[in-house]
Amino acid sequence: MVLENIYSPLDLKKLKHPELIKLTREIREMILAVVSQRGGHLASSLGVVELTIALHRVFNTPYDKIIWDVGHQSYAHKIITGRRECFSALRTAAGISGFPRRQESPCDPFNVGHSSTSLSAALGMALARDLRQERNKVVAVIGDGALTGGMALEALNHAGDSHSDLLVILNDNEMSIEQNVGGLPSYLSRLRSDPMYSRFKEEFEAAVSHIPAIGKAMLRSVDRIKDGVKYLLVPGILFEELGFTYLGPIDGHNIPRLEGMMRQARDLKGPVLLHVITRKGKGYRFSEEHPCRFHGIGPFNLETGQVNGDPNARPGYSHIFGEAIMDLAEQDETVIAITAAMGAGTGLEQFARKWPKRFYDVGIAEQHAVTMAAGLAVEGFKPVVAIYSTFLQRAYDQILHDVCLQNLPVTFVIDRAGLVGEDGETHNGLYDLAYLRNFPHILLMAPSNGAELNAMLKTAMNWDGPAAIRYPRARAEEPLYSPVKELIPGKAKLLQEGDDLLILAAGTMVKEALEAANILKKKGIICAVINPLFIKPLDRELICTWARNCGNILTAEEHVTSGGFGSAVLEMFAQENIANVRTHCLGMPHPLTGHDTRECLLERFGLTGAGIAREALKLCMPIREKAGLDG
Repeated sequence: MVLENIYSPLDLKKLKHPELIKLTREIREMILAVVSQRGGHLASSLGVVELTIALHRVFNTPYDKIIWDVGHQSYAHKIITGRRECFSALRTAAGISGFPRRQESPCDPFNVGHSSTSLSAALGMALARDLRQERNKVVAVIGDGALTGGMALEALNHAGDSHSDLLVILNDNEMSIEQNVGGLPSYLSRLRSDPMYSRFKEEFEAAVSHIPAIGKAMLRSVDRIKDGVKYLLVPGILFEELGFTYLGPIDGHNIPRLEGMMRQARDLKGPVLLHVITRKGKGYRFSEEHPCRFHGIGPFNLETGQVNGDPNARPGYSHIFGEAIMDLAEQDETVIAITAAMGAGTGLEQFARKWPKRFYDVGIAEQHAVTMAAGLAVEGFKPVVAIYSTFLQRAYDQILHDVCLQNLPVTFVIDRAGLVGEDGETHNGLYDLAYLRNFPHILLMAPSNGAELNAMLKTAMNWDGPAAIRYPRARAEEPLYSPVKELIPGKAKLLQEGDDLLILAAGTMVKEALEAANILKKKGIICAVINPLFIKPLDRELICTWARNCGNILTAEEHVTSGGFGSAVLEMFAQENIANVRTHCLGMPHPLTGHDTRECLLERFGLTGAGIAREALKLCMPIREKAGLDG
């Protein structure tokens, strides 16, 4: 094997071309073997193996900096940069992250996980290098999907004007997670299909520069002619007009060609963009045929490509939302669905097929999605914006300024709210309650089962203002479906009565709270359990009445404790002058680092029935001592 002798990028530089071809096959085999067992971002990483090898052969990492946008495609990079022997523990609690992390290797110069950040980070590093008068190279690798993000376009605009030496490699595989949308992907498609300008430019400059004595002068004098030809051959050379030297497009699976173009780009002054064409999922038939399904995938069967799992398992919350919005859209033609490159992930595929004119996938552009929804709402429509919690953070200002301050009827469906687990800290949705509950006018809900999600969506549709519903990446609890009844905003549900302890459990914690109550009952502690349904507004009358009655209160939420549901309860107690009660808030620590399965993390931080019961026993110790109960 060639791979077993690769311990660092230096080892790559010793290999001949036949060995490199063998190495690409061995790296893909390792990625497939591990991801089929651990899950992860497969198709993206399979598509950039040759590109990764060429990068590390041409540049000298970690002296030279390579910043991978998002990081979905970094598995080959990890294997090459000293993490081959621990790659089998990818995305496990004791293993390496699925994304570049500075804590893991000096070859990871920047922590990533969200899209469209690489160009800004790389430009910052390049400017820092210039200020220090150093000579290292800085390379940003960004996909065509990520390039549609507003932050990436802002960075392109600045980088072209900075004149700093920076190489941007545009990894063009015609996809983000799903098929790309918008004008920029269409522009790239024209470049991809008609590289006549690039060939003409290379041949013209080579021919003219070799004319004795006058070659270089002639090149300068015919710039205007070249520009004219440029616009005739390819509509709008966007990157060159922004100040970049544009190279490509070239085959991203041809290592000699890649290395040659990278060396040329490395030696040029100023910002350079190298356009590389790759195939997402390359080397594995199922991922080539279904790159969206194999973008981020759980453990699967290598022979069949089928994901492991119980076919009779309960549907996820995303699926139930997708069914619920279909029912509402059937009844009301003003219902509009909006997502940001997450149509399948948020359960909107069926909606998109049935009502294509009422479905908008705006690409990786969360800020635009929210303000566009506000514009639709002003004109009398009922937009539903379905985005993962971790990505909705990117539209903080738009939610506040464009939706909430105007009190517009936009519904935010917050998928992956809570622990996402193996993807680590950049993907956990643990902060949405903390910022959303402080926004004016917003109705904030958290279902504990599928039927509540149905009811909450109907409630949001009839609420004359902004609303948000958060739920996890998990199987929905029973009951899954029921006749949809609209909820009364701010009205909680008392699930059981008790005198010793009040458990207030938000969303996913309701099931665990009821389990904890059963455990505590066997120990002589009788709990009242309330499902708030609404994080904002809280049911002051019900909660405060039972808080005074019990004297001991425990809150539980799949969210950081700072600023979340528990904080809202404590603020309410202060406003209502509720004294002489003992309160404990259970949730996730802040900051939460590392990665593991959602189930393991919930158990680790006491957000299970047994964990809640343990904390409740501590809180109720005076009751136990009075009753003469032991631990």
